[in-house]
Amino acid sequence: MARSAGVLMSITSLPSPYGIGTIGKEAREFADFLKKSGQTIWQILPVGPTSYGDSPYQSFSTYAGNPYLIDLDTLCEEGLVTKEQLDSFDWGCSDSEVDYEKIYNSRFRVLEIAFENFKKRDQRAFRSFVRKNSKWLKNYALYMAVKKSFDMVSWTEWPEDIKMREETALRRYERKLRNNINFWKFLQFKFYEQWESFRAYVNGLGIKIMGDMPIYVAMDSADTWANPELFQLYDDGDPIAVAGCPPDYFSATGQLWGNPLYDWDYLKETDYEWWFERIKAASKLYDITRIDHFRAFASYYSIPWPAENAINGEWIEGPRIEFFRMMEEAVGKFEIVAEDLGTLTPDVTELMEQTGYPGMKVLEFAFDSGEENDYLPHNYTENCVVYTGTHDNDTVMGWLETAKKQDIDYARSYCKMGADEPFNWGLIRTAYESKANMAIVPMQDILGLGKEGRMNTPSTLGGNWTWRVSKDVLTDALADKLKTLSVRTGRLEE
Repeated sequence: MARSAGVLMSITSLPSPYGIGTIGKEAREFADFLKKSGQTIWQILPVGPTSYGDSPYQSFSTYAGNPYLIDLDTLCEEGLVTKEQLDSFDWGCSDSEVDYEKIYNSRFRVLEIAFENFKKRDQRAFRSFVRKNSKWLKNYALYMAVKKSFDMVSWTEWPEDIKMREETALRRYERKLRNNINFWKFLQFKFYEQWESFRAYVNGLGIKIMGDMPIYVAMDSADTWANPELFQLYDDGDPIAVAGCPPDYFSATGQLWGNPLYDWDYLKETDYEWWFERIKAASKLYDITRIDHFRAFASYYSIPWPAENAINGEWIEGPRIEFFRMMEEAVGKFEIVAEDLGTLTPDVTELMEQTGYPGMKVLEFAFDSGEENDYLPHNYTENCVVYTGTHDNDTVMGWLETAKKQDIDYARSYCKMGADEPFNWGLIRTAYESKANMAIVPMQDILGLGKEGRMNTPSTLGGNWTWRVSKDVLTDALADKLKTLSVRTGRLEE
């Protein structure tokens, strides 16, 4: 991993006249800004289709792309929709926040118009895409069509025959919902067509895309419905146990995520085929894959279901290094970053050493009343990625508003901040000057935003994932400032 610098910026946070960022013109312009800024990494959040709560970490599919990210102006240029049609819908009244309810109500109506017009076009490229991706696309499209027919309720609440995927029910719904099934396939065709163009443009600037892979899939997903044998489920489809985190300093009752846990014994019997296919699929989207909650490969927290909180869970051994050795034999090596935040037990530390994957260091965690900890830069090795903060933390300036005075004083002293150096830039400089090979800074910290720029507050529902950047703040002066810092700290060769 070469010494480099990058920016954490969700695609949904980009400017757009249609209420949410997409992989169109504005994404390319942001990549141009990164190029001018001396950045060679663009880290994004997961790009799968989101469900209730709008979290990119709870997706309807581990393979599918989010229809929200399809660029509507590109569809307009292709003659699938008109500008007048796009302008006739309500996309929300704020340029600084995503209104997901309005996006949901308007976007799918536009995409349905595009689909109806597309049906009159040459279908050869579409049919080829469907054939090449049939292994996951058939299940996903049927799942979404059936789900739509039942007002989007979870598959666990569907009629018993289709819930349990009885063969006669599958064939009946395939016939009944054929047009809607093709609509969901069309959306994936357009997403991947646009993504290929977007990624080629970004890579052409010498910038790598780092994407997130949530370790778990959602209970309400095509993955769980179509592959129940992969998970710890009862015969009726209900979970035996679910994922989460135990009580800690931040939460007295822990975090109850609710994702189904893997049946690692079964996966091992099948040589982890499903998982390896998933990792290969991620490599088609990203240049670098960041595996979220990596520690679960060493040991995972299992919470018996049903549960009101995460108090009564237990740690169970995961597949550990055998998984990654078999992965390299089966599919080769990929560039991977391991999200190893939190309390690291010896088994996690050992797995990190065995894989050699770079872990994460977060500066917001470093200045805890002067206590020595692994997040202080003098404890880093080169083989890590340093962040000022992540999408789950407050912004640096938001942290400044609530942190203890002694922690702030310690941070200023440790980072050797001058009296006139803005706090956010003091932390960015410290990250860049550290020995970590990769330094990633959320766009909100570069802009010096406070709590209004926070992307997510864990264990809360509503008000998350909505932040959007204003186009006029991505100035040449800001790009020059970042580039100068990148060159001075050896993260960019002139």
